[in-house]
Amino acid sequence: MSSDKSTTLPADDADKSGWSAAMYNHAASFVYSQKFTSSVLDLLAAKSGERIFDFGCGFGELTSELETLIEKAKENGLKHVFVGDIQALDIPQDLENVRFDAVFSNAALHWCKQNLRGVLDSVKRVLRPGGRFACEMGGHMNCIGEYGALHHVLRTRGYDPITRDPWYFPSVEEYNKLLVSAGFEVKQITLTPRVTPLVAGLSGWLRTFVRHSFLRDIPDEEADAILAEAEDICRIDCQDGHGAWQMMYVRLRFLAVCSVPLTHG
Repeated sequence: MSSDKSTTLPADDADKSGWSAAMYNHAASFVYSQKFTSSVLDLLAAKSGERIFDFGCGFGELTSELETLIEKAKENGLKHVFVGDIQALDIPQDLENVRFDAVFSNAALHWCKQNLRGVLDSVKRVLRPGGRFACEMGGHMNCIGEYGALHHVLRTRGYDPITRDPWYFPSVEEYNKLLVSAGFEVKQITLTPRVTPLVAGLSGWLRTFVRHSFLRDIPDEEADAILAEAEDICRIDCQDGHGAWQMMYVRLRFLAVCSVPLTHG
């Protein structure tokens, strides 16, 4: 039997919501790696002097509980960093009258399933007329295998995975229709599969993204058993003969222009 090359996770610096910047950097640094972000940054095509609003500069659901992520972003030199729900954005007073040339978002919007239209209204609220929206998010068939395993294990243990599921992975047709209905002109939209190595193994990935979302209120002992069972199901498809783990990410990537700005009151 091959060995599991999962590496030891870093010391836990999790805030009270359960999210950990150190664990995220260790297990999911591919999210912001140059290799995997160059395409969406090319789509953004930022120009010198432009004002660009990053929706989701940390990770996951933006709530007031994510202290470690916000502090890390400030340390990295971002000029304005604040916590807010991008599904119903409450803009700080010093930014209320600022309009941006572009909104950029990477690996954040698939966490915003409660109010899909609210996200796009928030984008329009901060954009200047004709401003652009460049985004990459999880799309249809993202995390295929792992996603189904989680739903299966939860269902067999008597939980409803649908109500627990924090993710929204739309198809091209689905999100194109949403953008158009919200007043955007879609310039480009694609669905791109991407094989993604998991340096901390599937266990590290599951503990980073699943433990405090899907399994948020489940006691540690049962949560550990659920994660272990899901990992075992995925082993045949996602772990190679040397013990290294990979998974299939499928990214929805688009560029849209705000053709119907939100009225500011």
